Amino acid sequence: MSLTTKAIKNARPGINTKGEPTDKPYKMGDSGGLYLLVSPQGGKWWRLKYRFDGKENQLSLGVYPDISLSEARDRRDSYRAMLADGINPSNYAKEQRAALRAEEVRQLAATRFQIDSDGALTFRLGKRCLILTPSETAELRSFLDATRAVTPKVEPCR
Repeated sequence: MSLTTKAIKNARPGINTKGEPTDKPYKMGDSGGLYLLVSPQGGKWWRLKYRFDGKENQLSLGVYPDISLSEARDRRDSYRAMLADGINPSNYAKEQRAALRAEEVRQLAATRFQIDSDGALTFRLGKRCLILTPSETAELRSFLDATRAVTPKVEPCR
């Protein structure tokens, strides 16, 4: 039996589909391996159950209500198409997340140092951000220019 939006909204935490109290998560099945996992605390997660290379797997599709029933079905259909093409949806999702993280790191590294049009310097060290005023930026530049002119006396380590 397919899920309806009304049935999803009426799903109560701690009460299973038979109306019995429960302290365990329970599943509300849709079709094609799609189901909604309802936790006793009230969370509702979309999951896709599938088989690949003879092994049962499951994939998280998102949280209800952020992901609607129709969107969850669309995601299920796209992952089912991948299965038909011989692609493991779990591996595909992991690769996509890794690519997103790599892009975020690349963008963060690219914006580590930035000078605004008014001459203010902004730079990031890890998650911290330091913003210098234009006058502080000028002082820092003059300090760095002065230190470049000095040749350090190098002594061997003992």
